Amino acid sequence: MGDMKLKVFAGNSNQALAQGICQALGIDAGIIEFVSFSNENVKVKICENVRGCDVFLIQTSCPPVNDHLMELLIALDALKYASAGRITAVLPYYPYALSDNKDEPRISVAARLVADLLVESGADRILTMTLHSPQIVGFCRVPVDQLSGVPTICQHFAERLDLSNCVAAAPDISRAKVTEAYARYLGLPLVVIDNRMSPEGNMRVHGVIGSVENRDVLLFDDEIITGESILDGVRAVLARGARSVHAGCVHGTFAPGAAARIINSELESLVVTDTIPQTRNESDSPRLGVVSVAEHFADAIRAIHEETSISALFT
Repeated sequence: MGDMKLKVFAGNSNQALAQGICQALGIDAGIIEFVSFSNENVKVKICENVRGCDVFLIQTSCPPVNDHLMELLIALDALKYASAGRITAVLPYYPYALSDNKDEPRISVAARLVADLLVESGADRILTMTLHSPQIVGFCRVPVDQLSGVPTICQHFAERLDLSNCVAAAPDISRAKVTEAYARYLGLPLVVIDNRMSPEGNMRVHGVIGSVENRDVLLFDDEIITGESILDGVRAVLARGARSVHAGCVHGTFAPGAAARIINSELESLVVTDTIPQTRNESDSPRLGVVSVAEHFADAIRAIHEETSISALFT
């Protein structure tokens, strides 16, 4: 930002990704200290001068989610009171991203609340990746840059598979728009798994819209939590003659045991990005690939700092 000095700090949520971003930028991460007291309070100390600097604070949403969220808010507040020139909250996975609408009576829209908390704590802008719903951008009272994880996932498959016999598949009708971006990027036909709620209240596959017989199927989504919709999709396309099934998603927010179930299923491979760190046992499996978006974030940080266009990074 003009003649402001660029500084990047990181919370404790995803140190590996933060190091990758700093390495791609060619700078060292700023020195920041987090102290947890016996009463579970947290103190954050910025251990170097940031007065007038263009500061980027990296913190993703992963377990323990609430601890990392408080860490983020307190760190933003510390930077604000240290007189940082501009503060950008870099959120590879946005906190409470799934709580983005009032789909039940008397509940909070927590994604909007998080946006308000970020601004109140000191964030002047937000940099994130692949939001669950676009309306989260509308919740924010500061500029939001939303990067896409689609190119990174697609590049992984383009380098490893023969795409001439592939189709892109959406795990249910509601995710067809998400999967269309992958299909368009790879130049593949799109099929949709008709996965709907039964009268008994259970999700059930009613059919597959499009042909998968003797094809290699690539299942895409923006996020995997329990993995049930992906596994239902795997079974559905294999039952209709698919030759093999691979899957990709940006955010691997696996519930306990979900990654193991997916890895041990009939799925040939699953690739996620490193917006959320994976446990050692899961990431060591040859069926689970983790691709880094560090350079993507570094390019965005550089463009924001230099005040150049980053529109090309959104697609």
